[in-house]
Amino acid sequence: MSLEANHPDAHARRSLITGGAGFIGSHLAEHLLARGDRVTVIDNLSTGRTSNLPTHRSLRFIEADLGEALAALGRGEVFDEIYHLAAAVGVGLVMKDPIRAVRTNIEQTVALLDFAAARTAPGASAAGIPTLIASSSEVYGKSAKSPYTETDDVTYGPTSVSRWCYAYSKGIDEYLALSYARQRGLGVVVGRFFNTVGPRQVGDYGMVLPRFVGAALAGKPLKVHGEGNQSRCFCDISDVATTLPKLLSTQACRGEVFNIGSDRSISIRQLAELVIRLTGSRSGIEFVPYSEAYPPGFEDLADRRPDLTKIRAAIGFMPRKSLEQTIRDVAGWLSGSAAGGSCEGLQP
Repeated sequence: MSLEANHPDAHARRSLITGGAGFIGSHLAEHLLARGDRVTVIDNLSTGRTSNLPTHRSLRFIEADLGEALAALGRGEVFDEIYHLAAAVGVGLVMKDPIRAVRTNIEQTVALLDFAAARTAPGASAAGIPTLIASSSEVYGKSAKSPYTETDDVTYGPTSVSRWCYAYSKGIDEYLALSYARQRGLGVVVGRFFNTVGPRQVGDYGMVLPRFVGAALAGKPLKVHGEGNQSRCFCDISDVATTLPKLLSTQACRGEVFNIGSDRSISIRQLAELVIRLTGSRSGIEFVPYSEAYPPGFEDLADRRPDLTKIRAAIGFMPRKSLEQTIRDVAGWLSGSAAGGSCEGLQP
């Protein structure tokens, strides 16, 4: 896919998405294209898929590692904004290859911030390209406090336990981003994502909702780790994708960290039961000990819920799509139906 020099929308906003062929990135790309942007996506397809991306005259896809792609972009290549979503994702993937997870998260973020700080968006009054850095609720570590507020202290397990390498690395990403904001004046916003879900998300890397829905549709047991009492909050991708540009375009949000997600809690066992009911499945629930699900050293958290006071005050954020509808959408997508539509045969 390419953007020609004589593109009819040559004066449109130019947006760069790293990791844009992934779950969140591809939905963001669609949203930006719909508002008229010219979008460049960089993705090495380690976890992303080209099938996630639409065919669009204003979309350019570059398959490459991020550092190599940024180095190859000419000095004349300019962007109005950047969304940095490229990262090692999923507990399963991180536990399997912590070296890759740490290096991917930190090295790519350094390369991206250097690139953003060294260039200036067209017509901008300040140096650097406004950049959103995707972080994670994992940054809160094993804190027993709930809900989590952006200024809370955090507690991590020892470095000898690989479970925490992702949290450490995303914490360093945040330190880097905020330091570039303070020292170089870069317009950076950090978003801490809490369990974003929806069509195109796959369960290959430990994501629970697509695993549950896929099993229910196949009539297989839904595997719940532990006793299933751990609770999480799930926010639909449509609410997240439309929120990121609002944060980045709001001057008061620059140099700040924001929780992004839903604050409606549900236990993993209840989630499994809800998926079974909404899909009309005859599947049962199978409880799997953590020792069988993950390598030694894994720790789970009893509750992970965001305080959304800050993002509500900043941009009026309010998740609109219910978890029930998201489950129907995921089921429709997995069944081959159009994402976002109703899925025939699902229970109300």
